[in-house]
Amino acid sequence: MGQTDDAKILTNCHLATMQAGSAPYGTIHDGAVAVHQGRIQWAGLAAELPETYQGWHRKDLAGRYLLPALIDCHTHLVYGGNRVEEFEQRLNGKSYAELAAAGGGILSTVRATRAASLSELIDVSRPRLQQMAAFGVATIEIKSGYGLNLIDEIKMLEAARALGQETGMRVRTTFLGAHALPEEFAGKSGAYIDHIVSEMLPEIARRGLADAVDVFCEHIGFSLSETRRVLEAAIALDLPVHLHAEQLTNLHGAQMAAELGALSCDHLEYLDEAGAKAMAKAGTVGVILPGAYYFLRETRQPPIQMMLDHGVDLAIATDCNPGSSPTTNLPLMLSMACTLFGLTPEQALTGATRHAAKALGLGDKIGQIAAGFTADLVAWDISSPAELSYGFGQVPKCERV
Repeated sequence: MGQTDDAKILTNCHLATMQAGSAPYGTIHDGAVAVHQGRIQWAGLAAELPETYQGWHRKDLAGRYLLPALIDCHTHLVYGGNRVEEFEQRLNGKSYAELAAAGGGILSTVRATRAASLSELIDVSRPRLQQMAAFGVATIEIKSGYGLNLIDEIKMLEAARALGQETGMRVRTTFLGAHALPEEFAGKSGAYIDHIVSEMLPEIARRGLADAVDVFCEHIGFSLSETRRVLEAAIALDLPVHLHAEQLTNLHGAQMAAELGALSCDHLEYLDEAGAKAMAKAGTVGVILPGAYYFLRETRQPPIQMMLDHGVDLAIATDCNPGSSPTTNLPLMLSMACTLFGLTPEQALTGATRHAAKALGLGDKIGQIAAGFTADLVAWDISSPAELSYGFGQVPKCERV
C-alpha cells in the first residue's frame, strides 16, 4: 500500500491500547499507529514500524498519550425541558418514586419532549453532545423513551440520528418505549405493552430507526412478564436488547435478559448472584451508572466485586438524563466509579472503552487500538491514563487525531 492523502503515522506518543494483557492499560511507550482510510493498519513500538509504512505522512503527537476515543454506552441525551424543580423537591424530602407517582419524574419530561418539534429537540440536545465530544467521547448510545407514543418516539430517534450525522459522532439509537406508562394508558400497562409490541416496535424497526431495544424493568416501570414480551418481540425483529435492571428493587430482570442474550444490563444496584452468573454465562455486560447513584443519593451500591468474581465485564456510562443524572462528563463518571464503587482506574477506563464497545455490540470495531479497529483515537495531555479517573470535574486537554 503506497502513501495516500488519508494514510498517516501517529508517532511520538505513548499508546494505551486498552487491549487485555499483562501491561496495564495495554500500554506501549514510544509507540506509533498506522492509519489508512479511517482504520488502524498497525500499532506497536515506533522502533518496530514496518518498512511498508515508513514513507507515510507523520503526525507528531508531542509525547502525549493516545487512547481509543471514549464510548458512552447509556444515555438519554435527547429530551426537552429539565427537572430542576424536582431536584429541589427531592432535597426537601420527596423520593424519586413519590415524584413519579404524582405525575412527575419521567412523565414531566415526556410532556416537555412531546411539546418540542424535531428541530427544537435537535437544537436543545446539540450542546450536550458537543460537551461529550469535548470530553473525548466519539461514540454514544442515545435512548428514546420520553415520547411514549409512536410519533414522538420516532421524533426522538430521528433527532438522535440527525445529531450523529451533523456532528460526526457515532450514535447508536435504542428504542425505550417501555420507559414509563404514559398518562393516556394510566392503569393499563398491559394494553400499553400490547401497543408497543404490535404497533410501535414493528414500525420503528421497519423505518430502521433503532439499533437496539431497552425496557425499564422496575416496580415503577414494567413487570418481569411485561419486560419479557417486549424483549422477545425485539429479538424476533432481529434487534439486540438491553435492560434497565435491578436499580431500585430486584425483579430478577437481569437474569431473564441475560438468558435472552442481552448485550447489557444497566444500573444493577440490587443484582443478586443468580443474575450475575447468568450475565457472565451470556457475556452480557454490566453497565454501571455512578451519576444516577450519586444524584439520587442512593445508599445501596451495585455488587461490583460479586460481578467481577463471576467474570462479568463492567462498563461505565453517564446515564445523561434530566431526572437522575444530568451530566455529560464521562471522565467524571470514571472518577466516581473509582471513589464510590472501588474500581481501579484501569477497570474504569476499560469500562468506557473496550467493555463499553461490547455493551453496544461493537466490541470488534471500536474501544481498542489494534489492527483492524476503527481509528477513533484521542490524544490526551496526561502523564498516565489514570489521570482520566484521578481528577474530578476537570477534564485534561484532549484532541481527536
